[in-house]
Amino acid sequence: MKFTDGFWQTRTGVTALYAQEAYDIERVGQSLRVTAPTRVIATRGDTLNRPALTVSLSSPLDGVIAVRIENHLGSAHHRGFELPGAVNVEPEIRIDSAGGALISGSLTARVEAGSPWNLSFASNGRELTRSGRKSIGRMDLAPDAAIVIEPVGEVGASADGRPTATRYLHGQLSLSVGELVYGLGERFGPLIKNGQTVDIWNADGGTSSEQAYKSVPFYLTNRGYGVLVNHSEHVSFEVGSEAVEQVQFSVPGEVLEYFVIDGPTPADVIERYTQLTGRPAEVPAWSYGLWLSTSFTTNYDEKTVSRFIDGMIERDLPLSVFHFDCFWMREFNWTDFEWDTRVFPDPDGMLARLHGKDLRVSVWMNPYIAQRGSAFEEALAGDYLVKKQNGDVWQWDMWQSGMALIDFTNPDAVTWYQGKIRTLLEQGVDAIKTDFGERIPTDVVWFDGTDPAAMHNLYTQLYNKAVFEVLEEYRGKGEAVLFARSATAGGQQMPVHWGGDNSSSFESMAETLRGGLSLAMSGFGFWSHDIGGFEGMPDSAVFKRWVAFGLLSSHSRLHGSTSYRVPWLFDDGAEEPGQSAVEVTRLFAQLKNRLMPYLLQVGRETHMTGLPVMRPMQLEFPNDPAVDYLDRQYMIGSQLLVAPVFSASGEVQYYLPAGRWTNFFTGEIVAGGSWRTETHAFDSIPLWVREGSVLPLGARTDRPDYDYLEGLDLAVYPSQSDESRRITVTTPDGRETAFTVSWSGSEVRVDSSVAADWTWHVIR
Repeated sequence: MKFTDGFWQTRTGVTALYAQEAYDIERVGQSLRVTAPTRVIATRGDTLNRPALTVSLSSPLDGVIAVRIENHLGSAHHRGFELPGAVNVEPEIRIDSAGGALISGSLTARVEAGSPWNLSFASNGRELTRSGRKSIGRMDLAPDAAIVIEPVGEVGASADGRPTATRYLHGQLSLSVGELVYGLGERFGPLIKNGQTVDIWNADGGTSSEQAYKSVPFYLTNRGYGVLVNHSEHVSFEVGSEAVEQVQFSVPGEVLEYFVIDGPTPADVIERYTQLTGRPAEVPAWSYGLWLSTSFTTNYDEKTVSRFIDGMIERDLPLSVFHFDCFWMREFNWTDFEWDTRVFPDPDGMLARLHGKDLRVSVWMNPYIAQRGSAFEEALAGDYLVKKQNGDVWQWDMWQSGMALIDFTNPDAVTWYQGKIRTLLEQGVDAIKTDFGERIPTDVVWFDGTDPAAMHNLYTQLYNKAVFEVLEEYRGKGEAVLFARSATAGGQQMPVHWGGDNSSSFESMAETLRGGLSLAMSGFGFWSHDIGGFEGMPDSAVFKRWVAFGLLSSHSRLHGSTSYRVPWLFDDGAEEPGQSAVEVTRLFAQLKNRLMPYLLQVGRETHMTGLPVMRPMQLEFPNDPAVDYLDRQYMIGSQLLVAPVFSASGEVQYYLPAGRWTNFFTGEIVAGGSWRTETHAFDSIPLWVREGSVLPLGARTDRPDYDYLEGLDLAVYPSQSDESRRITVTTPDGRETAFTVSWSGSEVRVDSSVAADWTWHVIR
């Protein structure tokens, strides 16, 4: 959201009032409070007829400093995010004639007394960023203000996209030379956000647009710090765009609050951020296996489902979860929580039969209640639906005819909705796909009185939380699994999330990965995507390349819109040996199951630290400038590098950072620090092991949840220097076994206190 017309002028209809100086600085409890008038006070008369902003500094967590900017204190209320990690530490506060400082761990915020306004942030004496002249402002908008908000008709805007709010507060933080910005949610455009306008406003826009299902007002930079703007309503970011030397963020109203989060590395920032906003829950081993869906608008019944599952078994294709999409319920009835008995006449028996084939079951869900379904009458009678300002129930005809919206701010509505989910779990459902949650109206009244603009992004949090709580209660901690599309800050606590509606092309495959990497830089640990693309029917090459990428993601699902995704539909099996869609799917599904001792341990690390399973290269190699812009490759944990192939020909170009790398498939050892261009058959993908790794490999390839200690093989990739590694292998039932692996010269030693059926080998 841009307020200025170049460097010197504001846009038509905009009155800008900036903090001009730190007039006085005082300690108030555990915070530092600054009065910042909008002109320099030279005489007593200058204190008259002039706004002053109040800037307060505090610390919710060690190494995190909160900045709260308020205009009129009587109206300075806003809905921020739940911060389960906030402990409100007692920072060190210093005030002298030169200014004031608040110190929290390694992070220091210093305000210089007098003019011009200058608030800087430093880590162990190294400046990270600063809020300087004209960086804190109150923007008053006239009705004819030349401001346009995208997307049109959203974000508190009129029909032509003009803002209805008359006052905004904005903050700016400086960007240094070479500083790059990541994050801001799951965004499918360039991974580097510099030069972009980013609106934090959840929307159902697919993967090929500038909109986002998961908008997160948090970014981090390669300077080793992050920033969370603690507002659930619309936040507009100008990232080196309106002011090319600044990141600007603006919100409507009388208050702006943001947190500066210290590193010093990007991984340290993610750890602190997720400590503050909540760490991802642990997910069960079975969820890492291959998921197969009915797809969306395809025709299916139990016979279809059985044919697909039996076809997977006959072709030796490992399958862990079967998913029923929307039409498990009757059309026009979504969501009424009832099986369509015309096509599933015996749902209890069917679920039992699927469990008998050693499968878990997932079903589709959304927070909307169509008026034809029986649940509508219950929700209407219980007053569980969102209301319009005149007291009527809010309804529209997009998605489902006469659709209403559950009001999750009403505790009774939450209890009712959870009861419906609990009934499905008792019936035999194992996981819930929580779809939608982005199209949340702003012309409504919420049960608890929350500002509708604040609830638009926050709604998904309440929706997913309601479902996840029931799953945890019924299945137990570590066994609950969502498959969620929408989210905002803190949503990472309720995994898994998937990337929404992509298309069946290599271009969409690449944008899907960009979205996942962007989300990983926003604190989300477990992520998936529709293998082969959701819209359209992928050709054989797209499907097979996507299968390799999808099965080397944290979670893996075959799902489409109007067409099925069973592998045998994508070629006739007459290809060269190992190159058919069935063979490629088998290879990579079995590979993932074999990697499960490693993947589950990485997932536990995600739960403990917040670091994602799929890691952008910038997280693992922050000191290598060559990785700054990489968005077509990633790490799985700290040990495996994956470079998906985005071409039918198999040509792929990627970068190996400095050090020795070993090709997982061939054992070839190469020196990193250079780019590689290769051509891969469909049964191959660049998959490299980092030197110094100890990779635990399981003995089974038919399923992801098995006793990893039976037949465990430790693959040791020694570094050139003498080192020792301690690794832990945890079985799906929670048994932990530690191994100490050390090497010196040509000698390698592996020790464990537990006698088990395991072996080890060295790759040199």
